[in-house]
Amino acid sequence: MSSSVKHIKLRGHHLICLHFFRGEGYNPEFVDNLRTALKRVEAGEEAKVVEGPDDVCRMCPYLKESLCAYGEGAEKEIREMDIAALKLLGMRSGDKVDWRDIREKIPDIFGEWSGKYCAVCDWMQVCKTDIAFRDLTNETTEN
Repeated sequence: MSSSVKHIKLRGHHLICLHFFRGEGYNPEFVDNLRTALKRVEAGEEAKVVEGPDDVCRMCPYLKESLCAYGEGAEKEIREMDIAALKLLGMRSGDKVDWRDIREKIPDIFGEWSGKYCAVCDWMQVCKTDIAFRDLTNETTEN
């Protein structure tokens, strides 16, 4: 049977982007799911790195047949972001990680991540309301 150890499944870019969640999303169900996911990892539940849709995606209204249908080319872009995030974080699919360990890596990788992905992200205006995001952005632009 399954192991008694609980873990939440998270894909690459969610390992970075969830740090800046500000209570907004596509719909109330999606937002509630994000809050629940964050509560779980912040309470110490282990995260298992997965390829493709994860526990955050499961309530996304754009998830169609296990693919991102947000827009043309979205699935390919998301997969590329996931690969880049895992490379920056030094992780692979199947790894099990503690949220605090990921959080500690964010300042070191944020400049490279934000320069490539945040600048073109539809959620940028939301993330800018997060104090940690603003602090990291100031650090990377001043250096």
